[in-house]
Parts: sequence; structure tokens; C-alpha cells
Amino acid sequence: MIQIRELEKEYGKHQRALDHITQDLDSGIVSIIGKNGAGKTTLLRILSTQLKSSSGDAFIDGLSINKDIKEIRNKIVSIPQEASPIGILTAYEQVFLYLTGKGFSFHSARQESRMALKVVGLGDKMDVPTDILSGGMKRKMFVAMALGCNAETVFLDEPTTGLDPLSRMETWGAIKELTGNVVLTTHYMEEATELSRKIYMMDSGKFIGSGTADELLYDLRGKVRIESKEQMQGSYRIGNIYVKYVDKSDLDRYENLYYSIKQISIEDLFIIRGVDLES
Repeated sequence: MIQIRELEKEYGKHQRALDHITQDLDSGIVSIIGKNGAGKTTLLRILSTQLKSSSGDAFIDGLSINKDIKEIRNKIVSIPQEASPIGILTAYEQVFLYLTGKGFSFHSARQESRMALKVVGLGDKMDVPTDILSGGMKRKMFVAMALGCNAETVFLDEPTTGLDPLSRMETWGAIKELTGNVVLTTHYMEEATELSRKIYMMDSGKFIGSGTADELLYDLRGKVRIESKEQMQGSYRIGNIYVKYVDKSDLDRYENLYYSIKQISIEDLFIIRGVDLES
């Protein structure tokens, strides 16, 4: 479990990325969702000891991110959104070098690299240079690094950003093979639902909600989302679109050319809280 206590991060006097947040993150795979600028990446960088907080503390299995940095780094793997492989190296060579850098012997690194690449579905690509692998395959290779070193906690920042739908699904499959605790950030609502046992919502440097997908959507059960370019009574304005939530039993009133009808998803949780999500 990760325990966050009064964590704050300021950049200068007027930019607060994290606003004195206190939250326990469950074990297993959990997601932190929010729009760009919500504070997700800053939080992950602080938890993985890559960035120092302005105040507060957090504990990973009882270890303080302020006092136990070396011990934490031995127990975790952090894969940032901007991670990119060395193109001339093969997938196997990338994972092998990573594991030896984490202290594995050459013999153990060889074994674990091959096993991890097979588990994530890259067994037939391990000797292929990474510069000709697809985007999804490259992301799966990074997941293999975490799998190979058997990290107790893995941080994944926006693991599928920029990938096509098929590559995203391939990466999801690889993430599900991780055996430790996983904290991932995303602004893809379907990704959080697919992967996580619990979802944490962030906006403006604060946690604004948490729960399973079903728990978070409970208040919107039996409803659909109506979108229109014209203002409706009781609607929310999102950019140039007005959004309203109605019972499915009242749907007949809105089935015409002027309205778009959509099923409820986790993004609606942000809309009803007044958060303008990016597309």
C-alpha cells in the first residue's frame, strides 16, 4: 500500500501542482485519472523519488520517500511517458541491460529477460531491433523490464498515450501480467476501467473521488448523456457543447436530429464535478 500524507508541490509562488493531498492507494493495479495538468505525472515522479516534494511525505510499504530513497528505488520500477528505447538494440538487449543495471547477474538477466519478453507476447520479437517495432511492442518491452526485475511496485505514466487502439489493447495485456502493485496514470477512461481494481480521480492537484468503476458511476445508473449545441435546462457546458443526464425512460423526448445520445462512462464523473475534460 502507498500512503500519501499532506503532499504538496509548488513551482514558484503561484503554481501549485499538488495541493496538500492525503490519500491511501490500494494494492494491486490502480489508476489515477484526470486531464492534462491535473497533477498525475507530478505525483508519480514524487512517489518514485524522481522529484522532491515541497512539503509532506508518502510511504511505500512503510518506507518514506523523503528518508528512504535508496531502499525505495531498489523496490520499484518507474516508466515515464517519454521513455524511448535505444533503436539499434534488440528488445532482448534492452531488457537485459536494464536488469543488469538493477543488479542482476548476467546469467539471471539472460533468463529473466527472455521469460519476461515471452510473457508479454514478444517471444518472437526479442531479437528484432526496437526501432522497427510498433509503438505497442515498444511499450510492452518496457513492461517486460518491470516484469523481469520482479518489482514490488511499478509506476506507469500514461502507458498508452499516442498508441492506436490495437496497440493499446496489446499493452493492456502486458500490464495485466505484472505481479506487483501497479500505479498508472491515464486520461483514457476505458483504460482505467479495463485495468484497475480501484480508480482515483484527480483535478487541480487534488483527489476528488475514488472507488471502483461501478461505485463511481452509481449515481448515474439508469441514465444516459444527452449532448446538444443548444443550451438545455439543467445542462453542463463543455466547450461549445451542452450536456445533460436523463433517465433512459425519458429518452423518447430527445431522439431527434438536434441531440446526440451517449452511454455513461467514467468521463461523466468529471463533467458532473465541473471538470472540463480534454478530448
